[in-house]
Amino acid sequence: MMQQIHSFFLLLIVCLSCQTQSKKINGVSFVAARDSINSSHIKPVQNLGSNSVALMPFGFVGALSSPQIMYNADWQWFGETEKGVLQYAKSFQKENIGIMVKPQIWVRNGLFTGNIKMNSEANWIALEASYSAFILTYAAVAEDVNAELFCIGTELEEFVKNRPEYWRKLIQEIRGVYTGKLTYAANWDEYQRVPFWDALDYIGIDAYFPLSAVKTPTVANYEQGWKPHKKQIVRLQKRVQKPILFTEFGYRSVDFSGKKPWDSKRIEAGVNLEAQTNALQAIYNQFWKEDWFAGGFVWKWFHLHDRAGGEQNNRFTPQNKPAARLLKELYGH
Repeated sequence: MMQQIHSFFLLLIVCLSCQTQSKKINGVSFVAARDSINSSHIKPVQNLGSNSVALMPFGFVGALSSPQIMYNADWQWFGETEKGVLQYAKSFQKENIGIMVKPQIWVRNGLFTGNIKMNSEANWIALEASYSAFILTYAAVAEDVNAELFCIGTELEEFVKNRPEYWRKLIQEIRGVYTGKLTYAANWDEYQRVPFWDALDYIGIDAYFPLSAVKTPTVANYEQGWKPHKKQIVRLQKRVQKPILFTEFGYRSVDFSGKKPWDSKRIEAGVNLEAQTNALQAIYNQFWKEDWFAGGFVWKWFHLHDRAGGEQNNRFTPQNKPAARLLKELYGH
């Protein structure tokens, strides 16, 4: 009898573990395109085994000190606009793929959004008003399509650091519009200083942590590099008691891809498909089986799948590379 009870509890533990894993967000960051999408653009996402997509409308600012955000403009690509997000979301939902709406800011000349900082109180107030209009527009879109997740901002460290009271007020305003789960996409070197994790549902991290200075790191090299970062992530998770979500994760198929994984501008490096696949295997090994880890969105995925990536491409996308075959295996677990 005792042996039967023991076997029952072992089976229950296994089932609960499987259930936890099946609920992971196995996502892709779906890049906004000029045009609408249809089932032909969604099928490759399904084939990857992805169960969620991050949709990324954009607002544009002219400089790091500019308070005016331009969005929903006629000159923007369709997928970057309110109508585009609605069309994309409804198309994916028809195929039972979950949605995170993740509005982002683009600074002229590709300057880093974390350095957006106003030079006067008047400009801070103007930025707050402009950002609120921008973000609440897309919170309403997220509510309209019943998106599972809404990201309130992406890599805005100086804005967050200088205006913490504004962000808490904004979160309350968003919750008055949107009834789903909220996160913020903190850069890998910012997430420990975000002051409002307690007001959100997920600790969101754009997980471009430096892991290895080796040209072609092995899985073991990458996992060794994760150790100090994972300790800090776990420490924060235990303190805040919110699940961790990698709002972005990914690696270029390039030499030394683990040294500065955030570096999208390095153009001289050679193609290295093995470095990319090893990195993805390592991040999966380290996080996907943890109960406190919610999953993540790989960076990045283009709608014209047949033209994207390829084995001569050294950019982030896993499309048409060994990395995609690996992700299909990992996401299928």
